Amino acid sequence: MSAPPMSAPTPISIAFLPLTDSAPLVAAREKGFAAEAGFDLSLHRATSWATVRDMLVYGQVQGAHMLAPLAIAVTLGLSQHPAALSAPFKLNLNGNALAMSTEFVAALDPDPVKRIADPEGAAHDFAAAIGLHRRKPVVGIVHRYSSHALMLRYWLGYAGIDPDRDLALRVLPPSLMVEALRSGEIDGFIAGEPWSSVAVTAGLAEIVAVGSRIWRRGVEKVLAFRTDWMEDHADMVDRFLGAMARAAAWCDDPAHHGELAAMLERAGYVGQPAATILPALEGRILLRPGTAPVAIDDFMIFDREAANFPWRSQALWIYSQLVRWRMVEKDEATERRAADVFRSDVYRRALAGSDVPMPGASMKVEGAIATPTGVGSHSGALTLGPDRFFDGRVFDPHNIEAYLAGLSPR
Repeated sequence: MSAPPMSAPTPISIAFLPLTDSAPLVAAREKGFAAEAGFDLSLHRATSWATVRDMLVYGQVQGAHMLAPLAIAVTLGLSQHPAALSAPFKLNLNGNALAMSTEFVAALDPDPVKRIADPEGAAHDFAAAIGLHRRKPVVGIVHRYSSHALMLRYWLGYAGIDPDRDLALRVLPPSLMVEALRSGEIDGFIAGEPWSSVAVTAGLAEIVAVGSRIWRRGVEKVLAFRTDWMEDHADMVDRFLGAMARAAAWCDDPAHHGELAAMLERAGYVGQPAATILPALEGRILLRPGTAPVAIDDFMIFDREAANFPWRSQALWIYSQLVRWRMVEKDEATERRAADVFRSDVYRRALAGSDVPMPGASMKVEGAIATPTGVGSHSGALTLGPDRFFDGRVFDPHNIEAYLAGLSPR
């Protein structure tokens, strides 16, 4: 008797950029989590975030590895016709770093470990170095609406720097940053790993700040869908998020980091040596050429502490920064549309009944957790790690106006 025919796997296409934090998508395909959920997952590597955005908006792919602020900006129609996007799953927390040329770094504190450990002092140091540099520093950012750019703005704003006045910000794809630095086109850049590590390994730069010391557990990349497609394919989305949750947990396990780095090394994914990719996974970062790597805890988080949960308060923090830097007007309707991009309701629906701990709320006061803290959960025990901003400020999503009033410059 022949076996009953098996149903064909459901094709799904996702666009991504060659970055270490694409790992959950790569693992979902390579470790079979997507296939076990019934998917034939195709990953389409792009060069720039603008290309990823267009592939998603114009329907060339069903989903995208995307900068969280970009998903909000596209939805709000910033710099383009609006297209409603939804982010029901965060791919990681933190994972970016600011690398500056060895020439610029010569004006900073000579101890690279101290710079990372003291972001307040390093911000003031950076402000002083601007005046000593031979020109207005040119800093590469991967997109105007990126977590990296907002982190950079937040960090330097603390020291009184207006990035739109005191720096020249140049948008470049992350994979082109190192060559732009080598040619002298830029004086430094902030990007996701492994590109800062590539620049340091090449002897071109030193790392002067890391995202995880500017905002502990700051939001980074999301898995984004067009909202209309997501709502028309609810069952498919739920099954895919289940596969992604398994993949993210696999990536977060230190026992898998060596295998994961080797996987990402392949030309179709990140395409850089595993030895350069592994440090970000392990949280052991080379800050200066020729020195020993330095341990930076929580440098990049894929799964633990509900890392994948799309807190609406984090979407609103991004919105607050867009308002602060005059990228969008503040009004209630825009605020609601920004918050609605992070779809905690879809996350809850998709992972209901799984063993994934589920936060009991969809918003929290960002920056208020100083030590690991147990919180209410609809399923399982959930502990959230420290989420402090480096300057000690807290963000109450119910009082954005007061939060903005305390920030300068704006």
